[in-house]
Amino acid sequence: MTILILGLILWIGAHLFKRLMPAQRAQMGTAGRGAVAAALVVALALIIWGYRAAEFIPVWNPPSFLTHLNNLLMLLAFWVFGSSAAKGAKAWPAYKTRHPQLLAVKIWATAHLLVNGDLASILLFGTMLGWAVSEVILINRAEPGWTPPPHAGRATYIRLVVISTILFVLVAGIHTWLGVIPFPN
Repeated sequence: MTILILGLILWIGAHLFKRLMPAQRAQMGTAGRGAVAAALVVALALIIWGYRAAEFIPVWNPPSFLTHLNNLLMLLAFWVFGSSAAKGAKAWPAYKTRHPQLLAVKIWATAHLLVNGDLASILLFGTMLGWAVSEVILINRAEPGWTPPPHAGRATYIRLVVISTILFVLVAGIHTWLGVIPFPN
């Protein structure tokens, strides 16, 4: 569990560095981007390694019907994350919310908290949920004011449906390959 915790600390620290220590980050200039990216790659590797290696310590037993809600929320999370990807005009909800990618992380984390009752999962997904909430608060304080982008057209929505569905199937396949069956029996 220590490796997982170290990965989460590094993930949060790398993301919040600019917000909590702006002068130090500014001193790093463009080279700081590479350092932060490297820290995030290491953090992600530690998180995956630590989560996979963590002992299974049950905290609660989620009911099986929550699997359906998890899958629906995951499809929504892919949609919300992708809604911000188009250049210029944005799909719903990216034209309604300032931080669609962080909203997608919140949906992802919540969905996984619903179906995982072990300590490592609660630590991982709970921490990521808390990080996404605090990141939104810090960004909004540092950069007040936001102008919503224009609405996307039909073609963007069609692409988003296709891409979200493909990503959902791909991630479900990876989960299955790893031995985590995302669909109820």
